[in-house]
Amino acid sequence: MNDANWGGKIGVLVGGGPAPGINGVIHSVTIEAITNGLEVIGIYDGFKHLMDGKLVSTPLTIRDVSRIHLDGGSILRTSRANPAKTPDALRNCVTALMNAGISNLVGIGGDDTAYSLYKVTEYARKEMGIPIRSVHVPKTIDNDLPLPEGIPTFGYETARELGTRIVMTFMEDAKTSGQHWFLVVTMGRKAGHLALGIGKSSGATLTLIPEEWRGEPIRLQEVVDTLATAILLRLAEGKNYGVALIAEGIMEHLLDEDLEAVGLGQRDEYGHIWLADVNFADTIKRMLAGDLKALGVQVKLVDKELGYELRCAAPIAYDIDYTRSLGEAAVSFLLAGGSNATISLQQNQVVPMPFEEMIDSTTKRIEVRMVNIDSFTYRSAYKFMIRLKPQHARDDLFLARMAMQTNLTLDAFKARYGYLIKIAPRPF
Repeated sequence: MNDANWGGKIGVLVGGGPAPGINGVIHSVTIEAITNGLEVIGIYDGFKHLMDGKLVSTPLTIRDVSRIHLDGGSILRTSRANPAKTPDALRNCVTALMNAGISNLVGIGGDDTAYSLYKVTEYARKEMGIPIRSVHVPKTIDNDLPLPEGIPTFGYETARELGTRIVMTFMEDAKTSGQHWFLVVTMGRKAGHLALGIGKSSGATLTLIPEEWRGEPIRLQEVVDTLATAILLRLAEGKNYGVALIAEGIMEHLLDEDLEAVGLGQRDEYGHIWLADVNFADTIKRMLAGDLKALGVQVKLVDKELGYELRCAAPIAYDIDYTRSLGEAAVSFLLAGGSNATISLQQNQVVPMPFEEMIDSTTKRIEVRMVNIDSFTYRSAYKFMIRLKPQHARDDLFLARMAMQTNLTLDAFKARYGYLIKIAPRPF
């Protein structure tokens, strides 16, 4: 077979977690494909059934997708099934697609979905001689796919908008009550884009993201100490309330002994630590409460997890517009003979990004885009944060005011927390 359009059908599936705008892509893929004479098959539950050699699907018509771009969720559902785990799973996927006459495949998802598409189409071509074409539409509220700087993955802007509104409410509650701190862990499996975006937009007291540690292993106690000193700083200013955001990606970078302490061990189909089963906010709350009590500090702590509220939200105008464009661009790319690429929009032009160029040479997986902490965006966000900073290192009067909130002397305070600003060795 040498004609990539041998079946005249295009399949569309969704992998990974939900994100606002999925239905917008399905909507525009369907309309663009049908307009160009292709049948569209909606494949349910990502690669889950294809891995068993089954096609659980539904034909899609323009009538079926007419107004779905306004809705959250996914009419095709989604899953984290990983066909790249075994050659048999890859062969089953290709066989199911071939038997259904599907020669073009649109995958909507994050880095794992992109990698799965790459492996399926490569297996089809190299091992089975079947010319299936694929294209990936970048979706994740984490905003961590390796697109050019400043170009978001779809779903991120809606998640940031809704998350900001929620955290603004927490801020107002903390201020109104005047006596407690919210500790909010936000989704973001590896990177801190979502936490930082919500934190700066909402005016949260401070935001902790894994990128601060510049690739070094993170100690859980250091996270707790950073929060404790922020609370002490606020108390020194006469304010015993605030909101701290913590990116869940910090868990991915903890030392093994700290991972065990918070009960992390299970991994998902792609080998990622299964974060959903751990109440990280509660773990931080308990450790922080214990440390503050030992310091003689009384502050009420409220832990919150922020993520599931955002994933299936109805998309804002930005993501509606964005996803309709991405879906159309994906089909146009396939019709032009393209394959194995992620679709991006750069300077209002469609730019396919080949999978091979997105794969990390060391891990052999799709790269993850981390927050650039040397960027103006991060430095600006950091300036607004209320926390112990390097410029406080030589300000004994400032540090003494913080120490006065505790049962520690200034020297004892420096010995305990000075490592955060590099004036003392780490005490643990």
